[in-house]
Amino acid sequence: MHTDQTAVPGEPQTALRLTALACELVQLAREHTEEPSFLSAALSAIALTTGADYCAVVGTHRGQWTVLQQTLPQRTIPLSLLAAALDAEAACTQPPWLAVPLARPAVGELLAVHAPRLGAAWQEPLARVAALLGQSLGTLRLRSQERHRLNRLEAVLEVSSRLYQADNMEKLLVEIAKAAARLLESDRASIFLWDRPNKLLVARPALGVGEELCIPDTTGVVGQVLRTGRPLRVSHERGQEKIFRGVDARLGYQTETLLCVPLRGRDGELFGVFEAVNKLDGDFTEEDEALLIRLAAQAAVALENTQQREALLQSRRLMSEQAAEGIRLIGESPAIAALRSTIRRVAETDLAVLILGENGTGKEVVSRSIHYLSRRRDQPFVAVNCAALSETLLESELFGHEKGAFTDAHEARAGKFELARGGTLLLDEIGDLSPSGQAKLLRVLEDKVVVRVGGSASIATDTRVIAATNQNLAEMVRQRRFRQDLYFRLNVVTLVLPPLRERREDIVPLAEYFLQDFCRKARRKPPRLTAAARRRLQAHAWPGNVRELRNLMERLAYLSSEDRIDEPDLMLVLDPLAQSAAGLPHDLSLSSATSRFQTEYIRRAIERCGGNVSNAARALGVHRSNLYRKMRQLGMLGAGEEVS
Repeated sequence: MHTDQTAVPGEPQTALRLTALACELVQLAREHTEEPSFLSAALSAIALTTGADYCAVVGTHRGQWTVLQQTLPQRTIPLSLLAAALDAEAACTQPPWLAVPLARPAVGELLAVHAPRLGAAWQEPLARVAALLGQSLGTLRLRSQERHRLNRLEAVLEVSSRLYQADNMEKLLVEIAKAAARLLESDRASIFLWDRPNKLLVARPALGVGEELCIPDTTGVVGQVLRTGRPLRVSHERGQEKIFRGVDARLGYQTETLLCVPLRGRDGELFGVFEAVNKLDGDFTEEDEALLIRLAAQAAVALENTQQREALLQSRRLMSEQAAEGIRLIGESPAIAALRSTIRRVAETDLAVLILGENGTGKEVVSRSIHYLSRRRDQPFVAVNCAALSETLLESELFGHEKGAFTDAHEARAGKFELARGGTLLLDEIGDLSPSGQAKLLRVLEDKVVVRVGGSASIATDTRVIAATNQNLAEMVRQRRFRQDLYFRLNVVTLVLPPLRERREDIVPLAEYFLQDFCRKARRKPPRLTAAARRRLQAHAWPGNVRELRNLMERLAYLSSEDRIDEPDLMLVLDPLAQSAAGLPHDLSLSSATSRFQTEYIRRAIERCGGNVSNAARALGVHRSNLYRKMRQLGMLGAGEEVS
């Protein structure tokens, strides 16, 4: 660009140059991501346009002037000129110098120009240039702050993800403290644990100290944060009196700024503090405080895990025993007795088990029983619903994936086979697995190794596999809808669970067990099932099997308010069409089916009449006494019992 140092600001040529300069500053702000490079290019453009032989951006911080960026050769700027321009908030001249404040948000910063040939007439044009420079600089800084904030959040997420993968929690705590010092741009960071009985705060870790640091729990900033439970910041100008200088004297250190936040456990109880010391540039900000609070939450989890690890290991076996006690097969029917005996024998082995049965018959309960009765009871039990696995998610869910294996694979993830290592993996609804999924599953079952999606390493998997389905796999094999080799691999031991309608002697014991269990959770006395209610339960077809019965008892436990449950109470939640002719079991005799139908038809007629038998009799076209006689024949009334 050609420069005319004698140009007059009002001339058309100069006006065009200033317009071109404005456009160039805007373009530079778009192109540059770092402040120094932007200022260097912007000042060079200003000098070239105006004919100045030196340009600089100067800022003031705590009463000290600092040159943020300048062109060469360097010159000594008169401080009196800078002060005058800053106080006047307008352009000032002190030939050959001219100083102009930058526009907001660049408060406290000025453009200083050394140009012997520029006169006072350039004050207004340079003021416009300085305004645009300030706005462009503010925009760039805002983008930089957003990038900085996102980088911090990503770092916090990375620390969080590593937290749940790390084996050595003590090492991880050091890494969290280092991450805090790095992200907060501070000199040091320390995690103080509260030794409540001895009224001490113990630094663990105390980065940069090199020794264990213990201080009274009422001392300085950390003591105040522990007492109040609120974060505290100490800047160069505020809160210096709160700093405990005894530690500085002991360590030969000078604390100038400090940020401290509380550490809280999962129950919200205070058990320590997390502090960062000496911001490398300036004071700690609200954003720094929010970041340290996030890191403190991660550190709290790590600390609690460290402190509780031995307790967890000791209680793990007890929890397994309690879980095993909670998994019970209720009933004394021959089918359930035989099933319990088979489960005990199978549990002691590592044989593959295939569990067949209708929906709601308790396939997962049987699977858990096998797991908790086996030597694997202290290891994980993982259940996978194969029907919910799409073709694209199948491999990732079962075998895991490496970071970057596909679009959404932002981090490495273990699959269900790895998660169940040493324990039991239940593959529920195995009949809904796709042909491709069947082939991949067969390979893993035969080789006993998995390879994560996007990986190459073979990961050994000592996992017992139990498969379950409500479909006829043998028929699916004949129809070539299920692999024969996978069927034989899974079908080493087959357990067939009978539907509830085939073991009616277990219905009432199951109902009473569920009712007592839910009433205990609801903190109420269990109501009593009347004889009519028991008969009604046993007469129901139970298409939903044990699950349907369990759901019914749960609703009654929470919704019924009486001390007994009668037949009408059951019908409030049972399907009124379940016992219609279309819903009757197919194995009933004509006489039994007729009686069942008549019972249901009369019951519904009485319900429609609000329980009034006289009205119901008129609606049915019979005399009231005849209706009573019929109800007694059908077992709907006890001896001497009547309804209104």
